[in-house]
Amino acid sequence: MYESPNELFETARGFCLSHPQTFEKLSHGSPAFFIEKGGCFATLWDNHHNDGNVALLVAAPPGMQEAMIETDSAVFYRPPYVGPSGWIGVRLDKGLPWVEVEDVIATAYEFIAAKRKRPTKGRAS
Repeated sequence: MYESPNELFETARGFCLSHPQTFEKLSHGSPAFFIEKGGCFATLWDNHHNDGNVALLVAAPPGMQEAMIETDSAVFYRPPYVGPSGWIGVRLDKGLPWVEVEDVIATAYEFIAAKRKRPTKGRAS
């Protein structure tokens, strides 16, 4: 059964907002998901700049982007703008099981949450 972009986004949105201290706001015209006092870990793109993708973009630890794209390049891709920083594009309309989408979102959330907890250079602990 085909799900509309809105249905796909509502499911992904639910997964994103299920994590502690998360909130949604528009960022560059797209729904994005943030950790309070932290950073963005996911965003939703619907045909962004006419790329034809109904996609979830997620932050990822080093090496994950390449591994995911190598695993299934029909689903995973290097998105413009944030791809050079390691983010992964996930085409939601390609039938990836929701449990796998949920895992990718959890990994993104945990990566950004951990990144925000690390002390920055020169900052006292």
